[in-house]
Amino acid sequence: MLWNSALVAIGGFFGAIARFGISNWIKQKYPSSFPLATLLVNLIGSFLLGYIIGKGWNDSWKLLFGTGFMGAFTTFSTFKLESMALYIHKQWKMFVLYLALSYILGLLLAFLGMKASSV
Repeated sequence: MLWNSALVAIGGFFGAIARFGISNWIKQKYPSSFPLATLLVNLIGSFLLGYIIGKGWNDSWKLLFGTGFMGAFTTFSTFKLESMALYIHKQWKMFVLYLALSYILGLLLAFLGMKASSV
C-alpha cells in the first residue's frame, strides 16, 4: 500500500512539473484570452491516458503513469475555473468552443490513444 502511494506521488510530482512547464511555454508562445494551454495539456493527457490504459500495463506502471503523472498533468479544476471565467465574462463563443473542444476532442483522443496502443 505504501509503495502504491509512493508511485502515485512520484508520478504526480513529475506530471505537475510537466504541466507547469508546458502550460507556461504555450502561454508565452501564444498569448490569448482563450485557455489554449489547458486545452492542449488536457487533450495530450487524454490521448496518453488512453494509450496507457490500452497498453494494459501492470498495476504499478498504471499507478505511476496513469494515476500519478497523468492525474497531475491534466487538470479538471483549472478547466472548470477557466470555463466559469469565460461564462462570467459573457464570452459565449469561446465558452461553448472551449467546452465542445475539451469534451469532444478529449473523448476522441482517449479513444485514439487506446487504438494506437494496440497497433
